[in-house]
Amino acid sequence: MVANIRPMQLADWLESVRGHGNPVVLDVREPSEIAVASIKPNGFELITIPMGVIPPRVSELDPSQPIACLCHHGGRSMQVATFLKARGFNHVANIVGGINAWSSELDPSIRRY
Repeated sequence: MVANIRPMQLADWLESVRGHGNPVVLDVREPSEIAVASIKPNGFELITIPMGVIPPRVSELDPSQPIACLCHHGGRSMQVATFLKARGFNHVANIVGGINAWSSELDPSIRRY
């Protein structure tokens, strides 16, 4: 099962999974979106792979490493999280509300689009 977490719950989720490896936030938005609004790693590794190229690049991710998926509003990231979970990734979460919610809940300096 994929965990659904709000951005304001991310720190607690990171702490709960840290024993399984260095947590990752996987930003699955397109490069043009990341250019408009992006997050800075804070207690996690940030990896950016657009959703459309996750299947051929899935080998770049470690199935035992905790991964929280991020997109604009949470739809694409949920699809990627479900894809990863189905392929044996153990600790996967979807960041509900995406970068839009991240801006309103954690860091209002991040531009909303």
